[in-house]
Amino acid sequence: QVQLVESGGGLVQPGESLRLSCATSGPTFTPGTVAWFRQAPGKEREFVAGLRWSDRKKVYADTAKDRVTIARDNAKSTVYLQMNSLRPEDTAVYYCAARPGGLIQSAIPDSRHYDYWGQGTQVTVSS
Repeated sequence: QVQLVESGGGLVQPGESLRLSCATSGPTFTPGTVAWFRQAPGKEREFVAGLRWSDRKKVYADTAKDRVTIARDNAKSTVYLQMNSLRPEDTAVYYCAARPGGLIQSAIPDSRHYDYWGQGTQVTVSS
């Protein structure tokens, strides 16, 4: 059974950084595409960043691309989301999502394409 386990969330002050981790596991699972989404209270879930495993193609939401970096550790089957210069509007539950196959670039931000989801990790940015 495929599992995604996020970690690294917490309470930080504006301007600080956080690195979220998403550990993927499963007896035969090899990630094809992994992405981070977030959902703030009262808002819809939105795409933050995604990575296609085969060629490391990265896609970022326009609202995050200057402050966020997605990266993978192949040996650990883990994907990281480095977030810098955090703002109060970044406060949300951050979810990791994955699917076995790769996606074309334009499809990576679409949450409907992902088969597996983590439980989420809370990020709160507040002074």
